[in-house]
Order: sequence, then C-alpha cells, then structure tokens
Amino acid sequence: MTGSGAKRGRPPAFDRTTALTAATRLFWEHGYEATSIGELTRVMGIKPGSLYAAFGDKKSLFKEVVRAYGRTPVGAFVGTALAEEPTVHGAFRRVFREAAAVYPDPSHPAGCLTMSAATNVTVQDADTAAFLRDLRNTNLAVFEAHLKTAQQQGELSAAADPRALAAYFAAVLQGMSQRARDGATTAELTETAELALSVWPRPQD
Repeated sequence: MTGSGAKRGRPPAFDRTTALTAATRLFWEHGYEATSIGELTRVMGIKPGSLYAAFGDKKSLFKEVVRAYGRTPVGAFVGTALAEEPTVHGAFRRVFREAAAVYPDPSHPAGCLTMSAATNVTVQDADTAAFLRDLRNTNLAVFEAHLKTAQQQGELSAAADPRALAAYFAAVLQGMSQRARDGATTAELTETAELALSVWPRPQD
C-alpha cells in the first residue's frame, strides 16, 4: 500500500474582500515600506503562495488595496461631497468638516491612506510613491476644476486663482491627515477646517 492517508485537494478558499480589508488596515497603519509579506499573509490568513497567486506581488496588492479604499465611505468622502452638494462652496465646506471627523475616527487607522502609506519609500519602490502622488495630483486637478466652475458661476471672486486655492486646500487636507496621525482630535481639526474655509474669496457685491 502507498499513501499516508493525507487528503489532497484544493487549498481552503479565502474571502478576497476580507483579505483586502485586513491588508488595507496594515498598509494604513504602517505604510507601504514597513509592511512585509509575512505580516500581510498573517493578517490576511493566507500563505505567501496564495497571496502571489491571487494578487500578484506586494505592489499589485497595494494598488488593489488603494483602489478598494477609494470605493469605501472613508476613502470616497471627498468625491462624494463634490458630486452631491449643489454648490461648490458647500462641497468644500462638507469636505473639510467631514475630514475633521473621518481622519481621527478610532474605528480605523488615523489619517488618509493615500496621503501617508508611501512615505519614506526606498528607491526600488519609488514607483509606488509615484502611484500615490499621481492619485493626489489627480485630486488636485479635480479641486481646481470645481473652483473654476465656482468662479464661472459667481461663487468665487473673479480675482481668485483657482489653481493656487486648490493647492492650498489640498495642502491643508494633507496636513489634517498628518495631524490626525499625530493625535489631533476632531475638535482641533474642525478649527483647522473652519480656518481653511474662511479664506474662500467671495465675489464682491
């Protein structure tokens, strides 16, 4: 007789969404560079071979994580506000006030994943930093487009510079994300949000 009685077959299936959620939290907490394959497979509940088979390499997994994050309420609140609010000023007001609540929310890691996950990357992983930078620059272009619309519709002063204002708003949001990671509360971030909103150049009567 041959065989030891061990059963062969397919390895146990895993839930892709659950695995991505676990990977998202790890990348969000520790950043791309500091997150190892061993840590990822541990929290995702799979073996390295299964990770590579299902997601490709670490970079591919990270990009899928970022895209999935962008479809969650936490990751999509900026785009949702810009799409839903009837006025551009109202949309930016909602963006800043929601950021003040979302970034320090203890139900998930502090700050914004796309603003903090690729800091201090090595030269070998520079393309991962570039991937996130391109996402942030795309958001910056969206801000500028909305501010130009506000100017055309009379919500924003004709003398205002939409590009400069978009860059300022993006910088404040990135700063709020980092402040949340440093322990800033919703109350503190709300104060920052209101200060940012106060610079809105209103049209002259």
